[in-house]
Amino acid sequence: MELESVPGVGAKTAAALRELDDPEAALRDGDVASLARAPGISEGRAARIARGAIRAEHDDPGGFTATKRAREIYADALALLTDRTVTDYAAKRLETIYPSGVRSRIEEVRSFAESAMTRDTDPAVLDALSAVEPLAEPGDVRVRDRCLATRDAERYADAQAAIPEVSVEVVDDARQLAELARSYSTVIALDEAFAGVDIEGDVRVEPTALEEPESVVPERVLTFFARNCDRIRAAAEVHRVADLDAPCDLETLLSALEQLDEDGGVSGDEELDRLTTAVDDLDAAVSTAESVANDHLREAIEEQDVTIEGTDLLSLVERGAGVDSLLQRELANEYAAAVEKARDHLVDALALRDMEATARRAFPDEPAYPVEHSEDVVARLREELTAARDQRATRRKRELADDLAEMREDAAALVDAALELDVELAIARFADDFDCTMPDVTESEGVAIEGGRSPLLDVSFEAVEPVDYAVDGVTVLSGVNSGGKTSTLDLVALVTTLSHMGLPVPAESARVGRISELHYHAKTQGTLDAGAFEATLREFGDLVADVDHRNSEPDAGGDTDGPAAGTDNRPVMVLVDELESITEPGASAKIMAGILEALGERQATAIFVSHLARDIREAADTDISIDGIEAKGLEDGELRVERSPVKGKLARSTPELIVEKLADDGTKDGFYGDLLEKFE
Repeated sequence: MELESVPGVGAKTAAALRELDDPEAALRDGDVASLARAPGISEGRAARIARGAIRAEHDDPGGFTATKRAREIYADALALLTDRTVTDYAAKRLETIYPSGVRSRIEEVRSFAESAMTRDTDPAVLDALSAVEPLAEPGDVRVRDRCLATRDAERYADAQAAIPEVSVEVVDDARQLAELARSYSTVIALDEAFAGVDIEGDVRVEPTALEEPESVVPERVLTFFARNCDRIRAAAEVHRVADLDAPCDLETLLSALEQLDEDGGVSGDEELDRLTTAVDDLDAAVSTAESVANDHLREAIEEQDVTIEGTDLLSLVERGAGVDSLLQRELANEYAAAVEKARDHLVDALALRDMEATARRAFPDEPAYPVEHSEDVVARLREELTAARDQRATRRKRELADDLAEMREDAAALVDAALELDVELAIARFADDFDCTMPDVTESEGVAIEGGRSPLLDVSFEAVEPVDYAVDGVTVLSGVNSGGKTSTLDLVALVTTLSHMGLPVPAESARVGRISELHYHAKTQGTLDAGAFEATLREFGDLVADVDHRNSEPDAGGDTDGPAAGTDNRPVMVLVDELESITEPGASAKIMAGILEALGERQATAIFVSHLARDIREAADTDISIDGIEAKGLEDGELRVERSPVKGKLARSTPELIVEKLADDGTKDGFYGDLLEKFE
């Protein structure tokens, strides 16, 4: 798939998508999570790109929701699904499911939905999903304790591109390499020419380092897992609770994650912890060791009587001797003991092993009071401890990164599977909540719904009365006010939209003829002025002409006489709610009769809700089917209505029912009976 051929993908977006391992597969599968990992692409944008790629894959021209009200119905249908997601990802992923007139796309989603409907919507799984999010790529990894070195300017540029997390230096010879080794804990030389050069410090010659960047910067892998640790653990819990087949051994993955700290460092390594603590506590331990020595020496001086002969004192003064000389002469053993105590404390406090000899030199043998450490020796000890700590950390990081790098794809698959499960569970919950079934999408015209209940009504779904309704061709739907005509129209639109999305519908059963466009015109509020009225007529004129053009296109066999079928002919459904409100009733009836006649000739499916059914039939030159939502009567001023339209029935209006009720009362000397005759 050529990336820039996808609608909405320009050169810049294509370049970002190429950063993915397999962008074509992600586009083909509608994999929003993978697409959103591309630089600068949000989940919302990824959903739009995926939708465009799906349309391109199925050669889908789009445009199914051809009017504002049709688009609102789709938005309502989508909301019913997204309201049942746990993760933001699933909500975005569901946006890639849209109504289409292309058979291959409908069947693709139907297969997915049928599988999803078998899922168990266990509350424990939904709870586990609440902590799952798409994996994030950390873009701020920077390592300052090591560098790459090369003599080749071209390789210098390659190194910067391949491993931007570390500094890259150009060196001419071993001397400059040695200088780098004094500034960095680890230097990786990329040139084979440096092999065998003896340089003090951690200098490695690794000509293939650019091919294995994780060996140079294990932090790349470790930071990725540290940042996504909670998400991976949550995905593992989803797999456990939902009993999903995991792409890897979960215990091995979780055990490796236990070795990470939240910053991407290695945890649980006793030797590394010892060295880290020694570096951190060095100054405090040295200070305490000094105090131990001085406390011992002070007590020894206070407890001992020192007698100095006059000639000895004179001799010491003549030679300029001070306290050090007195200590050496009179308290040499006590000073040695004090220094030994300081040395022992420093070694024990820092749990030193290999560097014990260096630590002991921190307190010199020459007597002095107060006892003080050697700054040079302590600095050297700090360098040795820091180098040992960093080298140990790097080695352990490389070992752990090697293990985790092998599980990175599996971890991504683990999270992706959990997120996709949320998509499936949203469909399953939708189907369960609204007693849905998979519809039969046919190549014949019309729609037939049995036991349909609309979840779009402002009442609880349990309180919605089921509706049976079937339409082939064009019809006028009549009925009393508040009898459910608009609700029936909404139900037909919703079932048709969901069917073309490839999803289950809220009905006991449904047959829906495949169409390419849904034209749903909602009720107009108030009479239109002349300009708006003309615009509305033009809209219907264009629709009729467009349907005429599409249905006259020959199919593969050259036949133009049969009903519109197949994607090429693009059949349509037209739903209109009380078009008579746009102008005077008499003119409205004539206009609707003409539109219905034209749509009937072009074998479109159309339902016009109108209170002018009788007038439309009289104005039409051909037979117009009329269905009615029949009112059973009035009880205490409230209508009793049979919600399922009756085929071929011109339903009585509310005024007629009221007049009939009054006529039945037999009052006013037959006045109401005479009025009732006017309705016949």
